[in-house]
Amino acid sequence: MGAGDAQAGEHPGLDAQIDQWRSYVQRRRAVSTADVDEMTDHLRGQVADLTAAGLDDDEAFLVAVRRMGNLDAVSREFAREHSERLWKQLVLVPDGPAEESGPAWRELAVVLAFAVGAGIAVKVALAAFDTDAVLLRNVPLMTAPFLAGYFVWKRRVPWRAVAALGVPYALLAVVLNVYPYVETGSTLMLAVLHAPVVLWALVGVAYVGGRWRAEEPRMDFARFTGELVVYVTLLALGGGVLIGLTAATLGLVGVDIEPALESWILPFAVPGAVVVGAWLVEAKQDVVENIAPVLTRVFTPLTTLMLLVTLVVLLTAGDLAAADRDLLILMDAILVLVLCLLLYSVSARDSLARPGWFDGLQLFLVAAALAVDAVALTAMLTRIAEFGLSPNKVAALGLNLLLLVHLARSGWLLLGFLRDRRPFGALVRWQTRFLPVYAVWAAVVVVAFGPVFGFA
Repeated sequence: MGAGDAQAGEHPGLDAQIDQWRSYVQRRRAVSTADVDEMTDHLRGQVADLTAAGLDDDEAFLVAVRRMGNLDAVSREFAREHSERLWKQLVLVPDGPAEESGPAWRELAVVLAFAVGAGIAVKVALAAFDTDAVLLRNVPLMTAPFLAGYFVWKRRVPWRAVAALGVPYALLAVVLNVYPYVETGSTLMLAVLHAPVVLWALVGVAYVGGRWRAEEPRMDFARFTGELVVYVTLLALGGGVLIGLTAATLGLVGVDIEPALESWILPFAVPGAVVVGAWLVEAKQDVVENIAPVLTRVFTPLTTLMLLVTLVVLLTAGDLAAADRDLLILMDAILVLVLCLLLYSVSARDSLARPGWFDGLQLFLVAAALAVDAVALTAMLTRIAEFGLSPNKVAALGLNLLLLVHLARSGWLLLGFLRDRRPFGALVRWQTRFLPVYAVWAAVVVVAFGPVFGFA
């Protein structure tokens, strides 16, 4: 490696090209850091040989990269030759000397402390609050600080940024617990549904280390959110099977674990699973990012088919003003699912790759979602014109308008990318810039809807 380094060291421009190539290789998660080092060493050696043969720096670099082969093929080859690494990465603590595993064990201890802390907070809330309405307001408030605390510790977030996060958190807690909501009213339920969105935005600020204005960290947080859903779902399924088998076994000897399940297991397991899931996403990013493209390719066509069926149901439902309210709520849920799937797909895609058939399928998915959203909006406006305003209608209308703008612009940018008129990065930037709007709207619903609609 010495000769290659000496040769490269004489040409800062060549070093910059090699660093750019190395960064591109590192985005191919099938190639480990050690392999990237080995490939970079080999590339430098190739460049040194070619420059010694009389080629200039740019020519030597281009020829050497071409000799390295197609990068996708290189990634697949490394994945085949070192596939056991994917299994090794599933081990909680990596193999290695004690001094190397020490930090991993320390992080595991910190994660478990935050998970247990979240469980204790939820348990205290269950014991302290005597009504379901008050409990629903406070359980998310009890859990979010521990998840954010893990990222504050992990990212070494400055205390000034932590204090800034505490202000909106405290304001949200005051609003949820001081507002004189009618316990059976719509504004309380809307506040309960939208408060987690605001809390998740605050967790996102902790996740990016306070760099919320930067676009790339925002997209990382969007990808993290999707991966966390995957991990928490897996933990929930595994935990459900384990609890079911344990209950069945103890039931044979006359022991009922339902009281313990309600009083102890679930209060600790649910918030604990979120914190542990976040740690797993952080620790196993290489594995999950190999799963992400597979998930998007499986669920995109299925979701598209579901949207087409939904559109047919809406169009054949007759009078839009008489459309069932539950059907419209279901439409919103499906549209949110489409948006999440689009975000996950965008975050998992290589922005340097050429347009392909899957990008065309995503454009069709967005077009179908826009058609469903247009019909749903028409039904909502018709119902508002006939029956008047209500908190639920205004909240649903606001969400649908945001989805309409977000999806319409996404479809336009995706169409431009497919026609080679815009880079894929434009679509990525639009996602990251629009995401905070949802948190702002959720905050408006929580803070303003109660006073505006008389807390009913």
